[in-house]
Amino acid sequence: MDENDFDLAVVGGGLAGMVAGVRAAELGLRVAVLEKGSEPSYPCNSRWSGGIIHIAYTDPKEPEEALRRAVLYNTRGFTDPALEEVLVREAARAIDWLALQGGRFIRAGKASWQNWMMAPPRPLTAGLDWRGRGPDVLLRLLAERLRQKGGSLRLATRARSLVMKGGVCAGLEAEEGGASRRFEAHAVILADGGFQGDPELLRRHITPFPQMLKQRGAATGTGDGLSMAREAGAATSPLDCFYGHLLCRDAFSNDRVWPYPELDAIASAGIVVDRGGRRILDEGEGGIFMANGIARSPAPLEASVVFDAQIWDGPGRSARIPANPELARAAGTIHRALAIPELARLAGIDGEGLALTLALYNAACEKGDFAALAPSRSSERYWPMPIATPPFFAIPLCAGITYTMGGLKIDAAGRVLREDGQAIPGLYAAGSTTGGIDGGPYAGYVGGLAKAAVFGLRAAEDAASKIRGEKR
Repeated sequence: MDENDFDLAVVGGGLAGMVAGVRAAELGLRVAVLEKGSEPSYPCNSRWSGGIIHIAYTDPKEPEEALRRAVLYNTRGFTDPALEEVLVREAARAIDWLALQGGRFIRAGKASWQNWMMAPPRPLTAGLDWRGRGPDVLLRLLAERLRQKGGSLRLATRARSLVMKGGVCAGLEAEEGGASRRFEAHAVILADGGFQGDPELLRRHITPFPQMLKQRGAATGTGDGLSMAREAGAATSPLDCFYGHLLCRDAFSNDRVWPYPELDAIASAGIVVDRGGRRILDEGEGGIFMANGIARSPAPLEASVVFDAQIWDGPGRSARIPANPELARAAGTIHRALAIPELARLAGIDGEGLALTLALYNAACEKGDFAALAPSRSSERYWPMPIATPPFFAIPLCAGITYTMGGLKIDAAGRVLREDGQAIPGLYAAGSTTGGIDGGPYAGYVGGLAKAAVFGLRAAEDAASKIRGEKR
């Protein structure tokens, strides 16, 4: 065989791509994983992640019914039922498979969803610290496993287009080290992440102001797989949501305040206002929903979270990497005052508007009735706390984006689907290149690492079954 002829070509060297590549090599396929990063520790969201495998903030080894309930709760039912079934059935097996490859896990905290963190863990401090941490170690381990099993990790190789023959995917065209390469393959798995790193795609689908989103991941997902597959006739889920969190706006100038600490817990207990002091969204839907709402707003860099001492000393300390005290330690901006007029002046918020908003909000808290607030404030997920105990605080916000949630439509085997629901022969996708699990109008989040590992395995196994059948 030619050095560029393979049974399977995988696009992307994150968790989904490396799992798919190693599993396919285990099953006897000649595999190449094409990764556009040029260094052995190439940046990708998997490598930079917190490293906890969970399903909708639930231990993946919980009973399947518990996992279904968790997914339903987080997504409000905006999930493809067939994909959900694969995820809840196969997540425990994916963890066990990673452990068999040498992956190590520890329990990261008291909450059960933190039972499966890749080891060694990152420190519980603000900022970005990924070198030598669990996800980095696991990806390097999988790269070595791929080599041992006869597979190839081709760095500095960016896929550009699919090779289609009679409606069947038969390989792809790529640039490798600046030269054009054609990779012939019986099947291709697209696993190159979302499109969060492409400003034009963000502008088209997420926000008119992509430059006002803070990339809290590696920003290496530029939608290559999505674009190639769409040219081949692939269908997509809605592309208008992303997974991310609320960050201090200083993240644009201070690398110590991102990707942690998140400000979700504070905002979910307090209020998020514009410069006029008016609330701009439903804080009760949580941080991921709010990050999407701020990104879509007319002025994404003019929002602030306003709260009081009880919120700062309560929810402010509740996250794994809490804003109190980590944001102050990282020199993030925190406006503080004993009175609301002074707080408004410090934060650049209209004082009269903020005072009126707080009066209405605190009255609603006292009555326990939030329906009359504009916008309305839900309380089923996060209970609103009154803002009445000095000192009072305001932190300037920005929306931090990690990965886009929408993507290619796939079936339960990971096969990419056309608009008519039929699979494109030879074409698969896994991880955040795909849609159908996360997203929906409430930006429901299910868990990126679990999705990557489960569908990386699933796509590799289905492709191997078909390729070995063809060879017979």
